[in-house]
Amino acid sequence: MGNTLRAIVSFIPADICQKYILGDLDEMPTDKMLDLSSRQVRRFPLCVCSFRELVKLYLSDNNLKHLPSELEQLQKLQILALDFNNFHTLPPVVCTLKQLSILYLGNNKLGDLPAELRQLNLKSLWIESNCFYHLPNVVCELRQLKTLHVGSNALQSLPGQLRYLKELHIIWLSSNFLTEFPPVLLHMPFLEVIDVDCNAICDFPNLTHLVGLKLVIYDHNPCRNAPKVAKGVRRVGRWSEESPEPRKRSGLQRNKGAEDINTLLPPPPLSFKRC
Repeated sequence: MGNTLRAIVSFIPADICQKYILGDLDEMPTDKMLDLSSRQVRRFPLCVCSFRELVKLYLSDNNLKHLPSELEQLQKLQILALDFNNFHTLPPVVCTLKQLSILYLGNNKLGDLPAELRQLNLKSLWIESNCFYHLPNVVCELRQLKTLHVGSNALQSLPGQLRYLKELHIIWLSSNFLTEFPPVLLHMPFLEVIDVDCNAICDFPNLTHLVGLKLVIYDHNPCRNAPKVAKGVRRVGRWSEESPEPRKRSGLQRNKGAEDINTLLPPPPLSFKRC
């Protein structure tokens, strides 16, 4: 009932109605983190732009399509979550947030990313469940990137320039339209986790030369062979030594941990659609 009422109230611009949706935003949070997820927000609250010391801003699971230029004032922002909204393009102001290192854009309607994104030193980029038919060119210019989640799109291949991301350790490519194991990944020995689950790959190449590899997930492919891997590398898929049950991907927390298989699998999304 609460979300239904919020959805109705969100159309009313009166201050009292907006306060009901957003809560008390009179003062900067002492922990420098603001979570406005799942509030049925349709217009970004400009008062947030006065919180100049803000480090983490979560706007997941709302109805946002735009962001104001005033957001540029949040120059200490390191984490920005815009997943589960209605963005067709990435608002340009995001590319002005120079300290941003983690950006969540999953479950929107994005078909490309602006070239200006190269100005950021992103370490983690989540663009799963969008409308990407090709990996945006700018992604290959994010030289500090360590984690890339581009699952549940419509990718048929990966660009060769991806090999220049020497810091990239984890790449999630599940639920795309890959018909072959992306050749560029064979030139990325620094990768630790490769997920190509739920694609259309029939044959897997030898991966024993990928010295950094710790986990490869290749389940739900029409494959005729399992990928050969070095000793100690975990495989999840047909004919693997072990096929552990995938960890349930729901909830609001992103778990952080050590090197067991649960921490190598994709963490749950920050937010999810409520019924």
